[in-house]
Amino acid sequence: MTTEISNFVARRSTLMALGLAMALILVIACSSDEDGDSVAGSLGPGTAADPQTGDEIEAIGGKLVIYSGRSESLIAPLIKRFEEATGIDARVNYAGTGALAATLLEEGDRSPADVFFAQDPGGLGAIIELLDQLPDELIERVPVWARSPEKMWVGISGRARTVVYNTKNLGPEDLPDTMDGFTDPKWKGRIGWAPTNGSFQAMVTGMRLIWGEERTREWLEGIVANEPRVYAKNTPTVAAAGSGEIDVGFVNHYYLHRFLDEQGEGFEARNYFLPGGGPGSAVLVTGAGILKTAKNRAGAERFLDYLLNADAQLYFAEETFEYPLIDGVPRAELLPGLDELNTPDIDVSDLGDLAATQNLLRETGALP
Repeated sequence: MTTEISNFVARRSTLMALGLAMALILVIACSSDEDGDSVAGSLGPGTAADPQTGDEIEAIGGKLVIYSGRSESLIAPLIKRFEEATGIDARVNYAGTGALAATLLEEGDRSPADVFFAQDPGGLGAIIELLDQLPDELIERVPVWARSPEKMWVGISGRARTVVYNTKNLGPEDLPDTMDGFTDPKWKGRIGWAPTNGSFQAMVTGMRLIWGEERTREWLEGIVANEPRVYAKNTPTVAAAGSGEIDVGFVNHYYLHRFLDEQGEGFEARNYFLPGGGPGSAVLVTGAGILKTAKNRAGAERFLDYLLNADAQLYFAEETFEYPLIDGVPRAELLPGLDELNTPDIDVSDLGDLAATQNLLRETGALP
């Protein structure tokens, strides 16, 4: 990448975390891109085998409680592979990342959770005082920009911000170099966005860091003036771009690839990675951490170990079309390399400050 993103979420005090969690539960929890019901699922222990070599390994066994802000449809198959590889009985509580962060803060040391697997680092930042430091052996498998500087959580997969556009109405030459260009009145009625989405809010937080509060406010007001269509999450935004309901949408990169995988090359939308960089070119990560109160610490470490081995990373590359974060695992075809993206030159240690971003979104009319 062109810059080293080394401090994604700064350590927050418990009081600030509680405030952020309340904001999260009011906004993010209701409209996460990875909606999932709170379902506890378990499978019986099977024969443990190393997923890379097939050799039998000693099974840890026992029960592992995972709070997952990643949706069941995306990661349930991977959880099943983990159970089969380790003999561990995984009990998963699926819900929005914000709602789970608030639940963990409310539960405190009474929480049954061993692991928090979050859609974005904002939720991990909200509960960072509840997380335990991870071993260097786990942390050092991913680049510095994709992990907590305090070793409290580790990135699992990468997701680039992008602009999805309708190929019937537009070509790359018709699109601006940076997000600023979309405030031009010529885009009125042609934009789609999901302002309640956590990744979108992380991008706006990046804007506040790069551009400052006033310029970010002006950008939001300019987009609102262009009367964008509002969607609950990224998936319908990409669908709307493909159908021509909108010409452009602000999304994460991998949603388009799901449509291409299902509908083929005829799907009339493509991603545009902003050549001018800026906050619209940020690369975000999903992440996971282990609770200080984890009752199955060994199983929790084995789970993170599994997520950061070649088998799981290849799953993210091939099944969810996200960027793998460990060396030696190829990314999906059609994706540019992370080092090819013009990522923003920012210290994003404050990207967890979603409460202030949500206030600004409300003040500008982007959120009710």
